[in-house]
Amino acid sequence: MKVSVVGLGKLGSPLAAVLASKGHKVIGVDVNAEYVRLLASGKAPVQEPQLQEFIDAGKGHLKATTSFEEAVLGSDIAFIIVPTPSDKNGVFTNKNVLAAIHEIGKALRKKNSYYIVNIISTVMPGSTGGEIREALEKSSGKRVGTDLGLCYNPEFIALGSVIKDLLNPDFILIGESDPRAGDMLEAIYKTSCDNTPRMARMNFVNAELTKISVNTYVTTKISYANMLSEICDRLPSADVNVVTSAIGLDSRIGTKYLKGATAYGGPCFPRDNVAFGVLAESIGARPDIARATDEINRYQADRVVEIIRRHAAPGSTVGVLGLSYKPDTSVIEESPGVAIALRLAAAGYTVRVHDPMALDAARAVLGDKATATESIEQCTRGAAVLVIATAWPQFAAIDPAMLGGSAGRPVVIDCWRMISKDRIGAAADVVYLGYGDHHLAESRDRKKRAS
Repeated sequence: MKVSVVGLGKLGSPLAAVLASKGHKVIGVDVNAEYVRLLASGKAPVQEPQLQEFIDAGKGHLKATTSFEEAVLGSDIAFIIVPTPSDKNGVFTNKNVLAAIHEIGKALRKKNSYYIVNIISTVMPGSTGGEIREALEKSSGKRVGTDLGLCYNPEFIALGSVIKDLLNPDFILIGESDPRAGDMLEAIYKTSCDNTPRMARMNFVNAELTKISVNTYVTTKISYANMLSEICDRLPSADVNVVTSAIGLDSRIGTKYLKGATAYGGPCFPRDNVAFGVLAESIGARPDIARATDEINRYQADRVVEIIRRHAAPGSTVGVLGLSYKPDTSVIEESPGVAIALRLAAAGYTVRVHDPMALDAARAVLGDKATATESIEQCTRGAAVLVIATAWPQFAAIDPAMLGGSAGRPVVIDCWRMISKDRIGAAADVVYLGYGDHHLAESRDRKKRAS
C-alpha cells in the first residue's frame, strides 16, 4: 500500500522504516528539513536501535519530503505521529495534530479517491471525533465516513525498543470512523507485523480511553512494586524479587512491569497517568488510584537520596550511573537518575554522573550541579556512594578495581539488583533496593567485632 508518515522523529522514522521494509511504498513528511534530508539520503534521523538496519532494508520503498501535498497525493493513507505535549494542567494538546490535519486537508482537496487519516499520536478522549474530525472535514471539504476514513490507532511502544515493539505488538488498537477504514488499516498491520497480533476495533472514544488506560494500569503496577520494595527495605530477610516473582505467578497479575526499582519515567508513562487523573476529575469521577500512583512514583527519588544519607554525609562525593529513563535511549525526560542527581546537589553532595548515551542531554539539565564524566571509572573512582539508577547492562559488569579511593569503604546502591555481591563485595558494600539495609549493617557490625 502507499503510505505517508507525518512526523519523522523518534517514533515516526522507525514506523516509516518498518513499513518500507515490509514492501509498502512510504513517503515520510516533516517540517524539520534536516530529518527529511537524512531520511531521504538513507540515514537515520534519530538514534534508535535497529533503525538504520530497517532503513537499509526499505531502500527503494522509502523517501521523504517537506511537502504535505506530495505526501498525500502519493499515498492512500496518512499516519500522523507528531508530539501532543501536555499543558500546565496535564492535558494533552492537539496543536501539532491539528496543524498536520490542516495541511493534509488542503492536499486532499486535489485528491478524488478515498483516503484514510490515521492518528497515532496520543490524544485525550473526545479529540478524534471532536476537533480533529471537524478540522479534517473543514480543511478538506470532504465528509468523514464517506469520502474519508479517520482512525485513532496509537502504538504501544517504548524508546530503545521501538522497532521490536512495532514488529511484535501484543495487540493493535483501532478506533475507526467506518469499517472500510478499519479494514484497510488492519490489512496493513497484517503485512507489517512479524507476529499475528489480536485486533481491537472500536469507536474513537473507547480507543482513546483504552490507550491511556493501558499505560496508567502499567504505571500502577510499577508503583505497587516500588511500594513493596520499600516495605522489603524495612523488613529483615525480605526480598522484593522473591515477593514479586511469586505474585506474578498468579495469572490475574503476571510478571510484566512488576519489578521494584526506580521510578518510571520517559515521555509517556508519567504524563499519561497525570492526564488520566485530570480526565477523571474533569467529568466528576474519582482519580484516587492515578493520583496515588503518581505520588508514589515521585517519592522514589527522595527514597534513594534518604538511603544515600544513611551512608554518606552531605559534602561527600556520590556517583550516579544512569541518566536516561531506560537503557538503549538518550532520552532523559522524567529520568530517575537526573532527579536523584538534582536532589543530591541540592542537599550539598558533590555529584558525578555517567550514562552511555544520555550524557549530553543531561549536561543541559544538570549544568554545574553535577560533573558529567565520560567513563564509568571516572564516575566511580573516589566516590563514597555509587548509585545505579538505570539498568544499563554494562553497569552490572563494573570492575571492582574502579571502586575505592574514598576515605572509607565505598557503598554501591543498586536500584535494579544487577551487581553480584560475591564479585564486588571485596571492594565495596552493596545495598540492594528492596532487600533491606540490615544485611549491610549486620556485616559492618561483624567486621567491627572481629577487629
